[in-house]
Amino acid sequence: MQLRYSFALAAATVALPGHAAELALKLDIPRLAVAEYHKPYVAIWVEKSDQTFATNLAVWYDLKMKNNEGTKWLKDMRAWWRKSGRDLTMPVDGLSSATRAPGEHTITFNTAKGPLANLPAGDYQLVIEAAREVGGREVVKVPFQWPAKAGAAATAVTAKGEHELGAVSLTVKP
Repeated sequence: MQLRYSFALAAATVALPGHAAELALKLDIPRLAVAEYHKPYVAIWVEKSDQTFATNLAVWYDLKMKNNEGTKWLKDMRAWWRKSGRDLTMPVDGLSSATRAPGEHTITFNTAKGPLANLPAGDYQLVIEAAREVGGREVVKVPFQWPAKAGAAATAVTAKGEHELGAVSLTVKP
């Protein structure tokens, strides 16, 4: 009997890597030379190939404003707001977090839990939208295929924003 449990545990362990696909995102928020700089609000989500909404991955905004007033400016990220933002009550556990300072930020999303757990196989776009108070707004889209084929090497796709967002690198790992 002990042998059966050991075999089942070993089989489950061997099967896990094929199901542990992940997206690794590197996102650069540039420091802009302006008189009044504010950290941008950023929304990151996934769209299907027909540009319909698939899932939210992250929303960075000013969580520390009293009376949850930071949510008032979420609608400035117009594309995200129209796709799904207006249907959310912020903050959302596991989705919303504080704005980020200029620099490179790395975020990993995997199938073990969270929004990618039930994402069906297919062609998608990762969409990143940034909006700044007394600043601009920008959207960057990065196409990818989900999940990466088991046994295949990780695939990386890059893009670059023009003003509110810098370099974007998305790696899809099997």
